[in-house]
Amino acid sequence: MRSIDAVVEFEAPVGPIRGHRRGDVVRASGIPYARAERFAAPTPEPDWTEPFDARHPSPASPQPPATLEAVIGEQSGGLPQRERCQHLSVTAPANRADDEQLPVMVWIHGGSYVSGAGDAPIYDPSVLAAEQRVVVVTVTYRLGLLGYLGGGGERMANLGLLDQLEAFRWVQRNIAAFGGDPRRVTAFGQSAGGDAVLHLMATEGARQLFSRAIVQSAPLGVIRGRARMSAAMLAASRHLTAETPIAEVVAAQAAVLTAGSTFGMPSLMPFGIQYGHAPLPAEREVRRRWASAARDIPLLIGTTAQETNLFITAVPALERLAALPLVGGPLATALSAIMTQLVYEAPARRFVRAYRAAGGRALRYRFTWSARRNHYRSSHAIEVPFIFGTEQLATTLLPYRGADLPELRRVGTAVRTVWADFTRGEGPRARSVAREVLTLY
Repeated sequence: MRSIDAVVEFEAPVGPIRGHRRGDVVRASGIPYARAERFAAPTPEPDWTEPFDARHPSPASPQPPATLEAVIGEQSGGLPQRERCQHLSVTAPANRADDEQLPVMVWIHGGSYVSGAGDAPIYDPSVLAAEQRVVVVTVTYRLGLLGYLGGGGERMANLGLLDQLEAFRWVQRNIAAFGGDPRRVTAFGQSAGGDAVLHLMATEGARQLFSRAIVQSAPLGVIRGRARMSAAMLAASRHLTAETPIAEVVAAQAAVLTAGSTFGMPSLMPFGIQYGHAPLPAEREVRRRWASAARDIPLLIGTTAQETNLFITAVPALERLAALPLVGGPLATALSAIMTQLVYEAPARRFVRAYRAAGGRALRYRFTWSARRNHYRSSHAIEVPFIFGTEQLATTLLPYRGADLPELRRVGTAVRTVWADFTRGEGPRARSVAREVLTLY
């Protein structure tokens, strides 16, 4: 690595990459790791010889506005949206010694497989990389109709998951050029991203791509028994082809979601992985795959204390229930507690028991911090800014109202240390602040 003013050049196997220094980190953004035609499997991005200008963020996958933008912000981060979105960004400490190899954390963003972007500002890993001395890779992959619905005719299923696998292969080949250690790669993700990490663990060869995994708030209660729903959604999208204008594809997604809305628990996240299609085994085989991976991939997995509080305002019937005089608040709280257990906590507990029984090392957490007198309490995704160090952005979002920036930063430092300790293979340090907001099992 050599620095010319604010420009930093990396000599990677894929080809020379021109990034930049920003404060305490160096960064190479918007690097293509794969390419694919619509509804087709990705292939690795060909090597190049001329320096690639990696000073612009990765584009987002095309997506409609997120349901909860008013609460958790604009999920695409205002980035350009392009079908060829298979790009990643690498952030590393600027003061790394030339011969120093640091642990690597590869982020898979959430958003119910229909929204989000790896380079959305809320996921800026500059603080995480500099403070904890890790190399962070943020991945953008195909979403919705483009990435998570197929299995019939020429349309492949699990394309977003296949994108992610290509990203991890790119990391294995190239991350040493950025000071990362390819033998110490942790896959981490939240919500749909956590679900993706778990299913990456169930693919052949996962142990050669990453050595640890962190799974945050994966909706494990909705991932089984999805075949009939996926078939109904696929039928509703048959008219879409590789030639359909992308705006029409995005607009059609609402009708496809409606087709999947009557299938019980799985319909809480209609788009998602499909068992029995590459790279995943049949549904009856997935537990065996996880058991096989257990001895080789230590796991940190958990939830927030009141996950589904986030979604009450997104469902009109629940919002009306919560607004009822006297009884509304207690009823909404009770319903949220039940749904948090069914979708998140109870399945995570069962997963940890099975993982340990198979000989794996699994640490379960429960994130409990909430802003004072804030009805969202410790809701879904509330831990994300603490992990990345983007607490300043969190101050503008509803779930954080009632907390000041010094408090948010104090919590963030403690939580990031736990995540990074796990990434380094160390026992999480039991700092007092971490104990206040994070229960480890």
